[in-house]
Amino acid sequence: MKCPFCGKDDTRVIDSRPADENTSIRRRRVCDSCGKRFTTYEKVETIPLIVIKKGDIREPYDRAKIEAGVFRACHKRPVSAEQITKMVDAVETEVFNLEQKEIPSRAIGEIVMDKMQDLDPVAYVRFASVYREFKDVNTFMDELKSVLKKEADGTISNSADNNIPLLKKE
Repeated sequence: MKCPFCGKDDTRVIDSRPADENTSIRRRRVCDSCGKRFTTYEKVETIPLIVIKKGDIREPYDRAKIEAGVFRACHKRPVSAEQITKMVDAVETEVFNLEQKEIPSRAIGEIVMDKMQDLDPVAYVRFASVYREFKDVNTFMDELKSVLKKEADGTISNSADNNIPLLKKE
């Protein structure tokens, strides 16, 4: 590290500690040439993620938007805040593992819906009805039939209480 006072490369770290809620490291340094002390901060460089919305509108990725949608879908469902946080963490990990600078919002939505099925099938249908913009009852029924088929196949199950049927089968 170059000294900001004399410009020499002879500096050494004398103290390191976490900063900014453990998102960076603060380092106190001393220049061996001039003896002056200075502080540097080390931070992980992240790839800024841009979300491509409908109509080719681009905006920065915002985790809070995913959380808000999932919380709304899980309203009055037996899903804890911790389960929602873990699910959103899993979604975020999958999105960032794609290592793309730009990602369509529909791709994020599909990842969320995939995780929602495992979290709570009723919340999944709620989320899907808004996300996929169901236009009529038939579209809604098609999605419900898909959930019932997966439940019957054992692909998904009600993680909250297996004694209560998810949907009334007729």
